Parts: sequence; C-alpha cells; structure tokens
Amino acid sequence: MGGMSRASLEKDPRDVARMFDAVAHRYDVTNDVISLGQDRAWRKATLGALAAQLGETVLDLAAGTGTSAEPLADAGVRVVACDLSMGMLEVGKRRRPDLAFVAGDALHLPFADASFDAVTMSFGLRNVSDVPAALEELLRVTRPGGRLVVCEFSTPSWKPFRTVYSNYLMRALPPVARAVSKEPEAYTYLAESIREWPDQRALGLLVKRAGWEHVAFRNLSGGIVALHRGTRPE
Repeated sequence: MGGMSRASLEKDPRDVARMFDAVAHRYDVTNDVISLGQDRAWRKATLGALAAQLGETVLDLAAGTGTSAEPLADAGVRVVACDLSMGMLEVGKRRRPDLAFVAGDALHLPFADASFDAVTMSFGLRNVSDVPAALEELLRVTRPGGRLVVCEFSTPSWKPFRTVYSNYLMRALPPVARAVSKEPEAYTYLAESIREWPDQRALGLLVKRAGWEHVAFRNLSGGIVALHRGTRPE
C-alpha cells in the first residue's frame, strides 16, 4: 500500500457525502455483513483504546449514524457525533435523539481550539481529501494532553493472508455489497480506498508529522484494521 489513497484524493467531499447519504439507511447492516461481524469487535477495541472517563468530552468524527458514539454516551461521557453526511446524521438522530449530532467537515471542524479531552475517528480518515490537514485539525480541537484514536483499515501483517485479503476486497466485496445494498458502487470505492491506503507505519508517520506525540499502533484482525493512538503535547 504505502502511498496516499488515490481514491480519496480524487473524491470531492460533496461527492463522498452524497455517496454516504445514499447508503445511510442500510449502512450499519451492510458493514456487519461484509466484515463478517468483526466491526463490533473493532468498535469495542477503539473504545478501550480511547479510555474515555465519566465527565470527559469526546469528539467522534466520521460518526456516521452514531454506532460508535452510543456506548460513550451510555457510559456518561459527553460525546459529539460529527459527520459530513447529513443522511447518516438524520438516521442516527432518529434512532438516538438524545445524542449531539453535528454536521462538519474534517478539514474545517466547527469547534473551538482545545474543545475536547479526546478525539476519535473510525473508518473515515480514508475519505478525507487531505489527511495531514485533517490530523492537524483534530490536534487543534484537542486540549493539551488530550488523546487521539484512529481506527482504520490497514495492511495485513502476514504476507500470504495479505494476498487473500486483497483478492476478497476487489473480487468478493462488491458482489456481497450488491446483495445487501442498493448502492454497490459505494463499496467498490471502499475496496479501492482500502487497497491504496498507507500501511500502519506510514500512517503512524503522518500522525506524528501532524504534531501528535507518543504515537503508536496496534493491529486488529491480523492487520486488516489498525488502531493508531497519539497525544497532544502539553
């Protein structure tokens, strides 16, 4: 993988938003199917890495319908679910009217400096046209000493499995998505963006260059997904 996602760079943010608007009503169900149910474990691991405490304020960016924000709110954490897709936010607000859903662009977040104790982004960084700028914007809205957790698709660490996984992405994922979703082109884009995304170390370097310190990553599901963590300098 190695380089920046060409699929992300070629996507206008408005086109990405419209694409996710179209799949919002079936998004969570489709994700559960194509990930073989592993998305639940990935969300749980992300929450564990975030380690949000009662009374803290957390930004969940690219929150979609709020599936990752819900357990934070249920644990007494003040959480803001932010996404570019109005369709996603509308679905989430209907299901959880008690949650704070805010429309926002990762490159121009509608929040003041140092607003959050922690920020997190799951499976959304690939869809940003300027990843370094988004990481810097997340740094801006995080208080000194605050935490970043990014959960994103990555590169399987075992080479033979890497080949199998790449074949699944490009050959199996679109037909599976077509069976459960009326917008399969969104999942073709998903497969292409995953295949072209930086590997674990390359993404870690981008996080560090954006100004975060104590940057580390942890593989999930053999590297299909990786959690990257960082801290805003005091």
